[in-house]
Amino acid sequence: MIQPDPLLGTALHAIGAFSAAICYTPQKRATGWSWQTFWLAQASVCWVVLPVVVAWLTVPQLSKVLSEAPREAMVKSFALGALYGVGGTAFGIAIRYIGVSLTYAIAIGISCVMGTLLPPVLDGTLGKLSERTGAGWIFFGVALGALGILISGFAGRLKERDLARGTDGGAFRLGRGLALCVLAGVLSAVFGLALGAGQPIAEVAAKHGAGVFEGNVIYIFACGGAFVTTSLYCLWLHLRDGSAGEYLRLAVSSPVGAPVAERPAPSLPGHYVLAALTGLLWYGQFFFYGLGHVRMGDYKFTSWAVHMIMLVLISAAAGLWLREWRGCRPRTHAVLAASLVVLLVAVLALTYGNHLADVAAGH
Repeated sequence: MIQPDPLLGTALHAIGAFSAAICYTPQKRATGWSWQTFWLAQASVCWVVLPVVVAWLTVPQLSKVLSEAPREAMVKSFALGALYGVGGTAFGIAIRYIGVSLTYAIAIGISCVMGTLLPPVLDGTLGKLSERTGAGWIFFGVALGALGILISGFAGRLKERDLARGTDGGAFRLGRGLALCVLAGVLSAVFGLALGAGQPIAEVAAKHGAGVFEGNVIYIFACGGAFVTTSLYCLWLHLRDGSAGEYLRLAVSSPVGAPVAERPAPSLPGHYVLAALTGLLWYGQFFFYGLGHVRMGDYKFTSWAVHMIMLVLISAAAGLWLREWRGCRPRTHAVLAASLVVLLVAVLALTYGNHLADVAAGH
């Protein structure tokens, strides 16, 4: 049995959130591929290659685990993962229109609340969970996290207005970006359900000695479903734009992501390296999410909230690093700073609530 350790679990979630927050930065250097070429290349790494390779390396007797696992759990996890793939694609496109910070704030805000509360609501355990030690801190943390994400989104809106007055305003397409953020947030929350649906598979892996890596086997199905929907969309774009040949040559001169400072573009092999790095960073969030989740004790359902809140926190910092907030007014920076404080307190509240439950259980 895995010993609960909410503090370590939160730290592992932080590593996963950091990996997710910076995973799109290599995309800004891929100036010789269209969006669909880069996206399908990196998706092949994060949703097909790495889930299979990591599961093979960390789950003993993987083939036997897969043969013994319930087929129904595999199908449900795959189907829900396919919906998540639609959300992930919408997320990636939204970044092109409104930037990293605002996309993360809105999409992850929706995903945070839905992905955290929906699983216990659907399985009828929310009432029982609310009676446990530390539950008040847990729900306070979730509410505060949602508030912090809203404040972060407001800061992003102020940023859009500030930059619209300058020379960079044309980079924003707020209406289209917000619509994609809502779609991405709702469907990204489904990934938590995909992991829950695949839990019977993880339990079989645990019986074969997978230990803290038991969740890695679920990603074969949840991420596999995401890859199917993503690849269908990218292939359609290839047919529409005639861009399939880009896998063998560099074609376009504009970057697939947000504008980037002018400098020499990487070669064709360099583009594959950038795609592989993006896929590795994106998969990193799944890997560390699983390691953190199994250590969260009685309130495992809070893993999604902890992960998402920290993701917004770190993505805001990444936006500062990428100079997305350059040229904004002091008021905008003040609102952003307030959001970071609120988000940090939310993470501390969730961690403390999990710690109280851990102490009460005598672990």
